[in-house]
Amino acid sequence: MRGRATLRGVKKPSERKPERGRALAGALVRWFRASNRDLPWRRTRDPYAIWVSEIMLQQTRVEAVVPYYDRFVARFPTVHALADAPLDDVLHAWSGLGYYRRARQLHAAAALVVHEHAGTLPSEEDALRALPGIGRYTAGAIRSIAFGHAAPIVDGNVARVLSRLFALKGGPGQASWEKRLWALAAQLVPAADPSAFNQGLMELGATVCLPRAPRCDVCPLAKFCKAHALGRQEAFPPPKPRAKVERVEQTAVVRRRARDGGILLRQRGDDEHNAGMWEVALVDGCEGEVIAVIRHAILANEYRIAVVVEEVRGGRAPRGFRWAPPGERERLALTTITKKILRKLEA
Repeated sequence: MRGRATLRGVKKPSERKPERGRALAGALVRWFRASNRDLPWRRTRDPYAIWVSEIMLQQTRVEAVVPYYDRFVARFPTVHALADAPLDDVLHAWSGLGYYRRARQLHAAAALVVHEHAGTLPSEEDALRALPGIGRYTAGAIRSIAFGHAAPIVDGNVARVLSRLFALKGGPGQASWEKRLWALAAQLVPAADPSAFNQGLMELGATVCLPRAPRCDVCPLAKFCKAHALGRQEAFPPPKPRAKVERVEQTAVVRRRARDGGILLRQRGDDEHNAGMWEVALVDGCEGEVIAVIRHAILANEYRIAVVVEEVRGGRAPRGFRWAPPGERERLALTTITKKILRKLEA
């Protein structure tokens, strides 16, 4: 009898967790509604526009995406407009944003949406993930933000927030850690307002729950956070091991046509990084007089590129190449390295 009296009115752990989850979700949604940044893709419920924003935001900072997003949706306002556009136009609109595979996949996916879904982006997870460039996270973001489904999301910011809230053991690259994150995200996302909740998780990670010096004093979830209670916020998650930096030296051979200043450009093949983009030919080793040197970093690669100019009389461009006079170059999808080279020449 004494044991029963002791337990009377005390909730079992399994009964307390849903209440804690609801309180946490409510606090986050209220904070997001009051504090979220005014971003252009948050002013629409158009699934196509939200889809474009989510693809652009992959591996790219919000501040860098905003001007590209505005120009892109103005140029391609509907999925039909994107599907009908030549790939070169899409790559040109994307030029400078990086990770061009995203643009090619978005273009290919738009064609599938038009031909297989009558131009309407599907809301079902399987159908979304069957489209090029849409994985588990992007499908969850589209489903929750555009369609109001209680779909979980986990990106880098969300992983950091959840890892600290629950003081999760493990870290990036560990399958058990990632599986636990997705399970927690699925348990927490509310049916009432999954859009505000998921965007709130991302916003919190981007503006408050920072990798270094998190702003716990203004965090709406501080009272729920186990890492905060332990005073070990920056210990969760552990940093991802840095890749070894590889330094690459190349020469850019700029062949310039004497009669009109046209530059001979090469289009990257389908099996190459940045396929479809146009570039100045790059070779190993140095040839001729170096007139400039540019530096460029791509992930763990640091490039040092010597620029050599060859004045030529011109002639027919070889297959896969084209002559691009000054007025025409601005309309092409140029690699970032080529843009830097041409700016050096113009200067």
